[in-house]
Amino acid sequence: MPTNALPNARSFARGLLSALVCLAACTAAAADSAYPTRPVRFIVPFAPGGSTDTLARTLAQKLSDALGQQVVVDNRSGGNGNIGTELVARATPDGHTIVLGYIANLGIGPSLYAKLPYDPVKDFAPVTLLAVAPNILVAHPSVPVKNVRELVAYAKANPNKVNYASAAVASLGHLAGELLNSSAGIHMQHVPYKGSGQAVIDLLAGQVQIMVSGMSSVMPHIKGGKLRPLAVTGAQRSPATPEVPTIAEAGYPGFEASAWYSVMAPTGTPKPVVSRLNGEILRALKMPEVKDRLENVGFELVGSSPEACGTYIKSEIAKWAKVVKASGVKAE
Repeated sequence: MPTNALPNARSFARGLLSALVCLAACTAAAADSAYPTRPVRFIVPFAPGGSTDTLARTLAQKLSDALGQQVVVDNRSGGNGNIGTELVARATPDGHTIVLGYIANLGIGPSLYAKLPYDPVKDFAPVTLLAVAPNILVAHPSVPVKNVRELVAYAKANPNKVNYASAAVASLGHLAGELLNSSAGIHMQHVPYKGSGQAVIDLLAGQVQIMVSGMSSVMPHIKGGKLRPLAVTGAQRSPATPEVPTIAEAGYPGFEASAWYSVMAPTGTPKPVVSRLNGEILRALKMPEVKDRLENVGFELVGSSPEACGTYIKSEIAKWAKVVKASGVKAE
């Protein structure tokens, strides 16, 4: 064998390897630029109907137009939303399967469940923080308080005699009440229901005193004078009730207990695909017809970068972990 044969062979091998790497990179780039190549499944981990479904289907329609492929809403309910969420965590990371992320599954779930079937941080690539839906703190008119400061003073003067209702154990309304308890140093007793409907009925009848509720469930009763609004739980006042202050304004800076929704892809989804989805979603959220439809059912549209979405989810996990630990709440 000639003395220069071995170096030449090594040189050839290196050249071949470089060519293969380049080919793979070019192929991947071409695939990313062609995205999507088939219909996109948009998993909604809850049953059809309601405002959550409206959010997903409104977005899916606009994404279908923008992407040139159908974005098909696939309702996969069960396990309090964990089944559909896990499905996407295990999906092929190519952008053709995405999920409507929800606070209960991505923000609160890690603290409630000993063995969540996915990791909200490690198993997903955030696309965008889509929208928030603040809750509202309301009281029966028989309770002698008109705002949060008066509620706190009343609860301190009447220890263990003030109660509040929520739609379920470990629901956002339940945990928002516990967050207020810990923030204000009070102890309102929780009265759990199986759904918000019966909770609102009992609140209207004066069977319970206070409730942290989604706005749509109580707004007609607020307008009718049957319930008194004390504060909204969002970071800022709601356009639906601009006269109602936030809990933060009452002296509890940083207080926020809003339902939030994100769009998530499986971890490993190529960044160009995530960027494409992010850009198209942000464009859709700025469309007047999208804003009108979603704001009319109680959503406040956000539209964030993937990085900001990921940071927000991590902060929510940390916040609710403290609340769950302090209150001793257990998932049912």
